[in-house]
Amino acid sequence: MKRKFWGKYDGLKYGWLKDTKKFFVLLVTVFIFFRCVIGFSFVKGDSMEPTLHDGELVVYTRINPKYEKGDVISVRIPSGEYYVKRIIAMAGDTVDIRDGRVYVNDGLIDEPYVAGGTYGQEGPVRYPFTVEDGQIFVMGDNREISMDSRSFGVVGTRQIKGKLWLHAGWFYIRRI
Repeated sequence: MKRKFWGKYDGLKYGWLKDTKKFFVLLVTVFIFFRCVIGFSFVKGDSMEPTLHDGELVVYTRINPKYEKGDVISVRIPSGEYYVKRIIAMAGDTVDIRDGRVYVNDGLIDEPYVAGGTYGQEGPVRYPFTVEDGQIFVMGDNREISMDSRSFGVVGTRQIKGKLWLHAGWFYIRRI
């Protein structure tokens, strides 16, 4: 009699165990996906306006090993904070700021996304500045208020969290 009573619940135990295993496999898969493939971040401040606004959610890919000038990235700055900035120059490029404009390798770069003039800031960078191997020079789009490579220096390519490819405001989602 006792054996028959517990035998009724073997199927339920097996089903529960099977569902628990599926849940943990799903949990590990989601963790790996968000740890290795994509990430989320919120824009803090107005330094990327008009492209991105304070409080917007951005999605970035971590598996894009090729970054180019003009890409918007999530990057860890030397102080340890994470910022969303635009790549202006890469290894071997020479950056110069003259008359409120940015020149890379002696050519004026076309920046239709920029708000305000671009001027030098107090910091370790003296112009013209050549970016060394393994480093990038980043700036915000709202140049007059942005804290970027002009003030904290270049950042290493290993400090890039990912390349932004999507952002969501209050009422829309748009690819970058």
